[in-house]
Amino acid sequence: MKVAGLFAGIGGLEVGLMASGHRAELFCEIWAPARAVLGARFPEVPCEADVRTLRALPRDVELLTAGFPCQDLSQAGMTAGIGGVRSGLVGQIFRLLDERRVPWVMLENVSFMLHLDGGKALATLVEAFEERGYRWAYRVVNSLSFLPQRRERVLFVATATDADPADVVLVDEAHPPVTKTALNTQAHGFYWTEGIRGLGWAPDAIPTLKNGSTIGIPSPPAILLPCGTVVTPDIRDAERLQGFDPDWTLPAARVGRATNRWTLVGNAVSTPVARWLGEKLKKPGVFEKLRDRLLEAGGRWPRAARYDGVTRKAVEISAFPVWRDRPPLAEFLRFPGKPLSARATRGFLARTERGALRFAPGFKDRLRAHLRGMEDVAPAENFALFAAE
Repeated sequence: MKVAGLFAGIGGLEVGLMASGHRAELFCEIWAPARAVLGARFPEVPCEADVRTLRALPRDVELLTAGFPCQDLSQAGMTAGIGGVRSGLVGQIFRLLDERRVPWVMLENVSFMLHLDGGKALATLVEAFEERGYRWAYRVVNSLSFLPQRRERVLFVATATDADPADVVLVDEAHPPVTKTALNTQAHGFYWTEGIRGLGWAPDAIPTLKNGSTIGIPSPPAILLPCGTVVTPDIRDAERLQGFDPDWTLPAARVGRATNRWTLVGNAVSTPVARWLGEKLKKPGVFEKLRDRLLEAGGRWPRAARYDGVTRKAVEISAFPVWRDRPPLAEFLRFPGKPLSARATRGFLARTERGALRFAPGFKDRLRAHLRGMEDVAPAENFALFAAE
């Protein structure tokens, strides 16, 4: 299919779709650092700056994609709902669809949108598609299916064709292997900025990469390595943990702060997730109707659902369409990480004493050992680490 990508970011959706045989015809992205990446990585694809001034989509576009802004819909954001200033831009999608009825639409957003404001955000989306004669299906998909990053996102597929979107997004299911946590053999990712509540920690993986603070301060996770060292990953490994090539976002540093690269990576779509979806668009499966469940009206939406043109149904299916082999996280990392400073480690440990997050036995003991080692670092060196964070 020929693809137009709105709110394209650094092209995670399109990288995956292109890897599965589809072709980008147009990007639309307003932020200069992201536009710099798109221009360097897709020099042949035109990029419009503002969706609000985009008059119409190219006539030959068959698939419209949109990783529309999630700040107002995310648990970490303002939670203003789909009518918020930023996430309200999703209305531009329907303006363009009213100008030209694109056969297929694929949206991506945070899973928190399923129950934000009593489910009104998603209700707004599905009602708008149904009013325009589209059938739809969606599913929460976890990037951990493909990469050592625990990252859940809603993939929403709608079509105005005779095809069934459930055959695209509600097929394939895998069951991740159950492995015991072993601090001596596995790396463990966690957010050192948390400790009381939040995304928690992940054995042999990192928790969801975030886009950092609203003023551009990066917020990479920390990783406890099997040797006991605690590091924050290099930006190039963060890119790889989203499925991009190392230094994919390097062009962004030419038009703004280098720390913007963390925001771009944190906002991106995991490319192998998009590739899986692109493969299903090319060769759909067959949805098993035995998965259908009653969709209760009002409140939180289920983690998967569909609309067949007549009725809405909840669907029972996991967030793991596949389970791809991957090296252990400690071996996945290619670039030297930066040791987590004494200040950051001390703050995290203090918060864990007041919080309810549970960790593997010995986890906090290893962090205390790391803290003692960092406190032995010369004061000047420690100061440099604080400043870098």
